[in-house]
Amino acid sequence: MAGSDGTEADGADTDDGEDPIERAAAAWVARLSSSDATEADRRAFEAWHAADPAHAAAYAEMDALWRQLGQLPDPRRRKGPPKGPAKTLAGLAALALIGGALAGQGGLLDRLRADLWSGVDSIEHATLPDGSRVDLNTDTAIAVRFTAQERGIELLRGEASFDVVPDPSRPFVVRGGGVSVRALGTRFFLRADGADSPVGVVEGRVDVSAEGRHAVVSAGEAVRIGDDVLRVSAADVERDTAWRDGRLIFAGKPLAAVLAELDRYRRGRIVLLDARLGERRVTGAFDARNTDEALDVIAATMGARIRRLSPLLVLVGSPL
Repeated sequence: MAGSDGTEADGADTDDGEDPIERAAAAWVARLSSSDATEADRRAFEAWHAADPAHAAAYAEMDALWRQLGQLPDPRRRKGPPKGPAKTLAGLAALALIGGALAGQGGLLDRLRADLWSGVDSIEHATLPDGSRVDLNTDTAIAVRFTAQERGIELLRGEASFDVVPDPSRPFVVRGGGVSVRALGTRFFLRADGADSPVGVVEGRVDVSAEGRHAVVSAGEAVRIGDDVLRVSAADVERDTAWRDGRLIFAGKPLAAVLAELDRYRRGRIVLLDARLGERRVTGAFDARNTDEALDVIAATMGARIRRLSPLLVLVGSPL
């Protein structure tokens, strides 16, 4: 299963309007700065770098911008603290491109390991071998690990909702993000992205284990993880799973949190420039498949300034 974010050949047009050479250069900066970069990676980079003068120019520009942001140590100068962020549009653009490249790398690796996955801005639905249903939120990947003793699912990234067919002889167990959820017959969701409330139950009950703790969660409740404690509390789980129908619903949520959620449904980055604006509360429903429309509504209703520097970078708040 695949979403709408395919790969592109070097030099071809991409579906988000970005220059593929710049994107490739950003990916190489990200890869070569990684601690697990190999000699094979370096040889492949040298071949790409030498293949076209445009490659070398794009890499030099991206590498220089990223160093200005203080995110990448200069191998020629390893002493001293990193520089502070450069507050320039070019620097922010580099941050968006390279951040997107890093995220894309992780997403690609997870998809290679996955049995089912969804792309960014895509929501997918599937039936598992036992007849249970799974809904994959944006940028999600799962591996199916069914055995004679257990119906296991590994949530590699993202968020998924499960509608489980009862089978007392084979428990249904989902693991991801350091959390394990065990259910016999129920409907629940799990997020593997470090969310404060990674588990919620719509129907039935589940056993949740995380950080050496254990809790039983019933319908209409969610788990909050913090300070080595699992806290179970009432939650609007129907609202939390409205994404299954392509809707994002917020009730008194800080704008900063709303923008972070919208950011999950689009390629690139939404950058909030005004911390005070980010504290203002948002109540409303938005289309998960049209985050640009959501940003326009926020601009109109909250007086926020929206600046789209590229398909991969949106600034919210005061102008630079």
